[in-house]
Amino acid sequence: MSASNWRDMMQPHWDRTASRMKSLPVVLCIDDTTELNFNAQDIEGAGPLSYEAQVGMYLHATYAVSPDREPLGVVNSWMWACEPRDVHGKRGGIKESARWIESYELVAAQARQLPQTRLVYVADREGDIAALMQRAQELGEPADWLIRSQHNRALDDEGNMGEALRVLVGALRLPH
Repeated sequence: MSASNWRDMMQPHWDRTASRMKSLPVVLCIDDTTELNFNAQDIEGAGPLSYEAQVGMYLHATYAVSPDREPLGVVNSWMWACEPRDVHGKRGGIKESARWIESYELVAAQARQLPQTRLVYVADREGDIAALMQRAQELGEPADWLIRSQHNRALDDEGNMGEALRVLVGALRLPH
């Protein structure tokens, strides 16, 4: 199935998802990647997964969910197969980090179309990349973003994120 046919097939679902999102004040747009393992199956277009001996594809999807955990639908998704490593151990093709940025861009576009709904883009540590944060800033941050931290980033006031969070937790008297 070609990409355009696949997108045509998904469009009614995306439209219904947007309609459900429009009725809520806040929607969480949860972004993640999963491996589809096709070991021992003859699947055309499959490639290596996180271990070279595994064969399959990756699915990177953004799920819309209400704060009460009601599933609203899939906002977008990509499926691809990695290329095998070359003699230097490098893989060709698009980097997965681009998927996180593309996902935020689509959530941001959706946020502009749903001005009465606050969209919150949620990503795990794989989404903790400076390029994503820079892109959000370039777009004017039309959607909020919440990313699980992987790096102890420097802050403008000469401290770092870890120190600032320890101070915040202490001030709120939350358990560590």
